[in-house]
Amino acid sequence: MIAARNLEIAVLIAGMLILMTEAFAPRIEKRTLAFAGIGALAAVFVATWFLGPNPAVETVSGFWSFYTADPLSIFFKRFVLLTTILVLIMMIDYAPSVRISAAAGSGLGEFFALPIFTCAGLMYLVSAIDFVMIFVSLELVTISFYVLVSFTRRNPATLEAGVKYLVLSALSTAFLVYGITWIFGVTGETNLARIAAALANPATERGGALFGAVLVIVALGFKIAAVPFHIWVPDVYQGAPTPVTAYLSVASKAAGFVVLLRVLRPFLMLPQMQRLLVLLALLTVVYGNLAALPQTNLKRLLAYSSIAHAGYLLIGVACFDGDAVVFYLVAYLLMTLLSFAVLIIVAQRTGEQIGDFDGLANRSPFLAFAMLIGMVSLAGLPFTAGFFGKFLIFYAAIAQHQTTLVVVGIITVACGFYYYLKVVRAMYWQPPASSAAIPLNGLSRAAIIAMMLATIFLGVYPQPILRALKAQGQSIAARSTMR
Repeated sequence: MIAARNLEIAVLIAGMLILMTEAFAPRIEKRTLAFAGIGALAAVFVATWFLGPNPAVETVSGFWSFYTADPLSIFFKRFVLLTTILVLIMMIDYAPSVRISAAAGSGLGEFFALPIFTCAGLMYLVSAIDFVMIFVSLELVTISFYVLVSFTRRNPATLEAGVKYLVLSALSTAFLVYGITWIFGVTGETNLARIAAALANPATERGGALFGAVLVIVALGFKIAAVPFHIWVPDVYQGAPTPVTAYLSVASKAAGFVVLLRVLRPFLMLPQMQRLLVLLALLTVVYGNLAALPQTNLKRLLAYSSIAHAGYLLIGVACFDGDAVVFYLVAYLLMTLLSFAVLIIVAQRTGEQIGDFDGLANRSPFLAFAMLIGMVSLAGLPFTAGFFGKFLIFYAAIAQHQTTLVVVGIITVACGFYYYLKVVRAMYWQPPASSAAIPLNGLSRAAIIAMMLATIFLGVYPQPILRALKAQGQSIAARSTMR
């Protein structure tokens, strides 16, 4: 059996080996590095099914007392690994655009290695149960994204995106540190479980702890693109290399919500916390959908769509339904990466505007159908993963008697149908500007097919995901007993 803590170490070693190979073998075909990264991450992904029992928190000391391998963290380690594999496949398709921006093809090795380091940071982040570990993991992820967002440095829009992400991310880090300071000052602890125990004590000053929690939520609101901390999202998503945009939209957001679920747990006893989350959810879901309506650039539309989906996820968080949030994140992974995978391939031939997708069904019926599946799932059409994800979110809101969230959520879903189906109309009802076919390599085709099938399968039969966390917990408990 493999210790869970070795997973991140293996990912870090893989990233360093790829960097060293690129440095000492400069003539190697750069795509080979991407394939090596995909193979290494796939091996770690397989290893997540052969984990030994998680040691009790009381028996662990030092650095690893900040780390847990509970069912939630194991599930999201797989989530992050799968996302990174798919993003590396997209980066292979995007490599020609990077070559244009970097002289003589230099820099491609780092372009393929940095997502692996980001993956390690995200894996540490979903296992963090102490504010110190949360901060360090978050910085590893953020610094990697600083470089990735501004990687195509000859593009002015990319440089603008990089500066905005750097400045606003640094500001959010300041909020996080200040919030942790307040919480530590009140409770004397940075461990989340001990903070919960301290807050259960009536003698603890609740006001200071609540203020610290609000500051931490502000910082995490930046990571998950919640309103009013979303101001960086449209420009960064549009200016960053498209695979990086996809990675930011899915993996970073998912890890942010896992941390949010863990951090909120000690503060659930404070009645003000749920009211704050409901307000954030309402603002985010309304703004994201309304701002997406007039968009004509598909990357920018998906940026505002990402804000809207953060709002739906916040509804699940406000209702304290972790299963609904987990399923929605899985659905969001599939439908968002599917849409970005098609966008990367088409944009290199035509462009990123919705009008550039005119007549895509004639030029590439396969890519048009793949984008159709992605768009209708994002909109929440029945028999797709997106529909069932929204169903679980709204069901959780109904169970908590959050009528306002349900009504506003359903109205904004209707708005989503308008801007998502604009893309479908362009592909199937508009005449093509060119009749040239769009080439597609076998690996990308296989990845797109897998995401399409998974999107439809989970919309018809969602039980595998709903049972995953419970099954993982039972498996680890059984191994612990046998030991």
